[in-house]
Amino acid sequence: MALLQIQEPGGKPARPKHRLAVGIDLGTTNSLVAARCGLKVETLPDEAGAHLLPSIVHYSREGAVLVGKQAKAFALTDAPNTLVSAKRMLGKGLSELRQLGHYLPYEFDASRDDKAPAVMTRAGSKDPVAVSADILAALKTRAESALKGQLEGAVITVPAYFNDAQRQQTKEAAALAGLNVLRLLNEPTAAAVAYGLDSADQGNIVVFDLGGGTFDVSLLSLTRGVFEVLSTGGDTNLGGDDFDRLLAAWLVEQCGDASFNEGEAQQLANELKHQLSDLDRVDFVMGDYTGSLSREQFAEIAKEPLARAMMICRRSLRDARLELDDIDNVILVGGSTRMPLVRAAVEAFFGREPLTSIDPDKVVAVGAGIQADVLIGNKSDTDFLLLDVTPLSLGIETMGELVEKIIPRNTTIPVSRAQEFTTFKDGQTAMALHVMQGEREAVADCRSLARFTLRGIPGMVAGAAKIRVTFQVDADGLLSVSAEETLTGAKSEIQVKPSYGLEADTIESMLQSSQENARADMELRSLQEAKVDAIQLIDAVAAAVLADPQLLEEGEQQKINEGVAALAAALETGSSTQVSDLTAALNKISGDFAARRMDEHIARALQGESI
Repeated sequence: MALLQIQEPGGKPARPKHRLAVGIDLGTTNSLVAARCGLKVETLPDEAGAHLLPSIVHYSREGAVLVGKQAKAFALTDAPNTLVSAKRMLGKGLSELRQLGHYLPYEFDASRDDKAPAVMTRAGSKDPVAVSADILAALKTRAESALKGQLEGAVITVPAYFNDAQRQQTKEAAALAGLNVLRLLNEPTAAAVAYGLDSADQGNIVVFDLGGGTFDVSLLSLTRGVFEVLSTGGDTNLGGDDFDRLLAAWLVEQCGDASFNEGEAQQLANELKHQLSDLDRVDFVMGDYTGSLSREQFAEIAKEPLARAMMICRRSLRDARLELDDIDNVILVGGSTRMPLVRAAVEAFFGREPLTSIDPDKVVAVGAGIQADVLIGNKSDTDFLLLDVTPLSLGIETMGELVEKIIPRNTTIPVSRAQEFTTFKDGQTAMALHVMQGEREAVADCRSLARFTLRGIPGMVAGAAKIRVTFQVDADGLLSVSAEETLTGAKSEIQVKPSYGLEADTIESMLQSSQENARADMELRSLQEAKVDAIQLIDAVAAAVLADPQLLEEGEQQKINEGVAALAAALETGSSTQVSDLTAALNKISGDFAARRMDEHIARALQGESI
């Protein structure tokens, strides 16, 4: 949200204190933490200079909790007490986890509820929340050491496909680690933010995420600063390890020694894979065999996992109802996307060069770090975009092309406000909602933010249906507007970023305009409201005469027609006072007729009933 800068004349604004907040990529294989360091957001290394923290926790015989590289050393020698891939376990029941036995070779605590499984270790039962908390605590310690201060908040990334239970457990893990969660951010959205794509007006973005053991692809739609996940796809059994496995099998075949140690073959395969990221051809020695491997040969060896990845991309495009020509940007995430054959395959499939300027291992953490810096309230000397209050009123268009304000300007956020509206015509079953921003009374003088439609309203007489419209602005300045029909529960909603494209001078101009036109605006509102009442009465009288002409007395029809004609003429050229007076006159003329209709309808309803 934007605010105008206010300061004493001739004075210098006090430089705000920089608040410490970080972005955390809590990954399945590795995790990272990033923060703003000067002008850039960067990932923070440990004391040894390593940026990646292996997402592994070991509970030692001495009672110590080891996280990262230290824990990784025990993955083979003490597997039951060394937990890897805790992220896979978040939000899952015991029956689901047992299906992942290949990845999670642990003994689960039989005394725990199926919905809250835990692994038996020498340190006791450890559920995925506790394990994740240990990883987050290690990242928190690293960040506070590097930044030399206490963290005030963190943005933590999660896969776009995470459900509510998985997201909630991520928050619980953060709380256990002593972190204040500013926001959970979808991983593909974080990658887009890192590349600054959130500043574009609109576009469709593919995030291609190939890690060591998993593959995810997400299609995002960006509209005026708001990201929407259109589709997600992936394969939890597809990653860089598959390329290593296939290359290792090829190496064994080349040397003709089937008894060659599988672990050594995979290690050599991994080394060759990395070398081919920089070289077109590499030589190798395997036992008594000497050979070479080119990029073209490697591409042929790895064509099966690449084909699987492209098939998933094709399916995700179909799910999002997009064509290849609809894609504006492709972002590569995950260490395995460094392979030239992967980059070439992605470029060939999507028909455009992917974005690769940010380290694919770090891009998600960097995006989260950018978001954390914004949410905690840090800003430069020239940036006056704050998240404290709404700078302009938010509301919806009502009949007469007027704006009904629901959240007034300068309301502290986060905030939620609701208001009830009703239908204008008999039998109305849908309502078009137009979300507005500004201080003026007329729609034409305010800023249009979004439009959406509520359907499924029961057909009733005008004014009978109740539509509850709720405006909610979160700490990130994101506005959610929902409309719900209270009888049936029919609901529709939309999200929009009110601050998108809004500059300080625009706000100042809109505020000044509202002050200069205050009197004229109020006169316009009075006239338009009077006209709405008049039109509604004219429609109601016409419908009544058409439905019950037999109830009209002699001469009454003519008087009503004259009253309607006079009111219709005033709608064209009259003032608000004239329209209101003639509306009251028509009400009086048709009052007796309306009373007879009421009596008639009550009599019909009670016919055959005993009271």
